[in-house]
Amino acid sequence: MAAKQLIAFGFGYVAAELASNLVAEGWTCAGTVRSEASAQPLRAEGYTAHIWPGAEIAPPPGAAWLISVPPDDTGCPVFRSFGHLAPTASWIGYLSTTGVYGDLAGGWAFEETPLNPQSREARNRAAAEAQWTTVGARTFRLPGIYGPGRSAIERVQEPGARRIVKPGQVFSRAHAADIASALLLSITNPATGAFNICDDEPAPADDVLTYAANLLGIDPPPAVAFEDANLSPMAQRFYAECKRVSNARVKAALGWRPEFPTYREGLRDCQLKAMRS
Repeated sequence: MAAKQLIAFGFGYVAAELASNLVAEGWTCAGTVRSEASAQPLRAEGYTAHIWPGAEIAPPPGAAWLISVPPDDTGCPVFRSFGHLAPTASWIGYLSTTGVYGDLAGGWAFEETPLNPQSREARNRAAAEAQWTTVGARTFRLPGIYGPGRSAIERVQEPGARRIVKPGQVFSRAHAADIASALLLSITNPATGAFNICDDEPAPADDVLTYAANLLGIDPPPAVAFEDANLSPMAQRFYAECKRVSNARVKAALGWRPEFPTYREGLRDCQLKAMRS
């Protein structure tokens, strides 16, 4: 691989998954977090963790950049601080959201689908995408992210767990390991532009929770109609959008195939890892 250093602006769940793959290839990895409490576990793993905003950071020339810091109303704060250094990076990946497509009433979202963000957060992501596109960054639009320790396996065991039922509602999702494998392929592939990273089977959230409960041998959480759920405004916005996300472009352009093509394989992986931990 050409580059051997990664700097992750926002060293979170996905960045950590990518970093573990890169370290196995001989890379060194560093990133930013918001607090000392978040930095300590990363340092214990051997990564360099900067608290930012705060610390002075100089991205090494030739490093690969991964950006997932949430944007604000004027775009991406990382772009404002480091965008002028983008020509020194060997690769830039920006983690966005499939929320930029808005509601498609169950239709398919492709990378060429016109953006129609309906929430403030999605509008900010679309603006940040546009900023990073000007310097040649690859954009990765992500749906619901899950993986070991952060999946329906844990949610169905929480006190007060419930299944929100909204007929016709489906969501796309992606296992963190599959996102990381797509990023890894992109680092050594010249293909640019936007890529949807998701599994092959959009599905209702209540189906996913039921399957997780069955894996654990417990009763599924009680079903609650969407209209009766008294959801928070943020959760209501989440359920207001219904779309199926296509991963055809990333498969064709990068040769990517998900290790976990549906939530079933992904949740079985999460369960196995939970049993081993």
